[in-house]
Amino acid sequence: MALNLKPFALAVTALAVASTAQAVESRRGNDTLKKYCTGDYLSYCGNLAPDDPATDACFKTNWKKLSENCRRAIDAYTPTPAEKSGKRG
Repeated sequence: MALNLKPFALAVTALAVASTAQAVESRRGNDTLKKYCTGDYLSYCGNLAPDDPATDACFKTNWKKLSENCRRAIDAYTPTPAEKSGKRG
């Protein structure tokens, strides 16, 4: 009888994705940005803190490399008044 490791592999993969997404938590942005740009963030700007203004510059530098969905989410994003004034909460 062969051992089926597929459910175990899927569970480990889901856990790894969940822990990676947790590591990218930020007080900036919205759920759409987090949904569509987390992979791009990890690929191109993961060495920077999500709340660091240098992350914005990194996204601008890598604009053409970003996924289409991420670019659309950034274009559609409107910062909250607190984010515009630079206040963190």
